[in-house]
Amino acid sequence: MLDRDLADVYGVTTKALNQAVKRNAKRFPGDFRFQLTGAEREEVVTNCDHLLNLKYASTRPWAFTEHGALMAATVLNSPRAVQMSVFVIRAFVRLRAYVRGHAEIAKRLEALEQRVTDHDDSLGDMFKALRALLAPSPRNTREIGFAKT
Repeated sequence: MLDRDLADVYGVTTKALNQAVKRNAKRFPGDFRFQLTGAEREEVVTNCDHLLNLKYASTRPWAFTEHGALMAATVLNSPRAVQMSVFVIRAFVRLRAYVRGHAEIAKRLEALEQRVTDHDDSLGDMFKALRALLAPSPRNTREIGFAKT
């Protein structure tokens, strides 16, 4: 997401966003934000109509990754940025509870699977014995009755 669009989301000017990021540069490593090259800016302007005024801008825009956009919410002091920071923290807390619940279910499922596996061996032996009982026994092929002489 470009700095201009991110600033709109958080209800601040692009200048205020970039100043806050510059003041907190250690919080924004290269995988959180990067500056577009001239060729990338031209391509963005060509593909996105709402960014036409970037064509004549004196500076190249910054692009923020998902992590950078979240970090920007923590360094900005606008009401919308604060609201987004709180929202993200609550989402992580819910996600942790969700994962914890699934871990318990996974543990129970594993125990059940182990019990069934043990029963499978016993059931396999039982079916093998039953098949042996149901299989026709080898009979004496001698016919019953008087023999022809």
